[in-house]
Amino acid sequence: MKKTIRWGILGPGAVSRKFAAGLKSAEGAELVAVGSRSRERAERFAAEYGARRVHAGYETLADDDGIDAVYIGTPHSYHREHTILCLHHGKHVLCEKPFALDAVEAAEMIRTAREQRRTLMEAMWMRFFPAMEKVRELVAEGVIGDIRRVAADFGFHADFDPAHRLFNRFLGGGALLDIGIYGLSLAHMLLGTPARISGTARMGETGVDEESTVMLAYENSGSAVLTMSIRRDTPCEALILGTDGWLRIPSPWWAASRIVIKREGKEETTLDLPFKANGFTHEAEGFMGSIRAVKLENDVMPLDESLAIMRTIDEIRRQWGIRFPSEREHA
Repeated sequence: MKKTIRWGILGPGAVSRKFAAGLKSAEGAELVAVGSRSRERAERFAAEYGARRVHAGYETLADDDGIDAVYIGTPHSYHREHTILCLHHGKHVLCEKPFALDAVEAAEMIRTAREQRRTLMEAMWMRFFPAMEKVRELVAEGVIGDIRRVAADFGFHADFDPAHRLFNRFLGGGALLDIGIYGLSLAHMLLGTPARISGTARMGETGVDEESTVMLAYENSGSAVLTMSIRRDTPCEALILGTDGWLRIPSPWWAASRIVIKREGKEETTLDLPFKANGFTHEAEGFMGSIRAVKLENDVMPLDESLAIMRTIDEIRRQWGIRFPSEREHA
């Protein structure tokens, strides 16, 4: 029998609801508590997902001795604060993507986790899908040769609302951090840290990037082209081009259940790789596996890679002139 990991959820927002739904199908997981600034919201969440305890505040959730791990589901701008709070209270932390607002915050979170000897991981759920595991396996085996290009897009239409987190600079708004993080994580996973970074962005009236394209170049002649938008729908597919063929991940590629493989001189083949429940189950199980193995980080989403991705994002934002108000505090 696997040791049961007792969970608390910090912030009962939309993504936390998806995570709680996925957690129900995760082996050896128990949702024990939820914390919110609003007791009413926390009580509704607890009733819907079966949490036994409700905390009207984040400090008391972090101090709850009946939980082992905390999922951080608050907006990007609070990830550092809430992660460090929970780590100092002896909790393992799974922090929703993007890991932080910038690399300075990410480095502090990682340093704190290592000092406290607690497991910390960025909740990049797509990396744990069976389809993405198969992509890594095929690439490692050289099925399509050496990777020369990664192309991925992610776009959806959001009605403009200056107060919504997507358009709010104070909450780390913009397409880059909210959905561009997926393409950047894919590129880092397959090609590593880029040698050169460039891109273009269309800025909205609230000062966040609403549509953009990022181009990454690598020393091994590989490249990545990533497009993102919070103002229009896009095909939402990913293509990995190699010297001996290609892999296509159909829409939505970040939550894939199929892979199309094309090798030189051979017919296309399609692999069906279904995921459990709503997909969030896989990252929860991967994270809990690290806790049970007494590992401070996860091999699929290591901390140094989360930090490298944040550094790439920082450089992109620097080029575009995007600066979040909270960055003044640790500039």
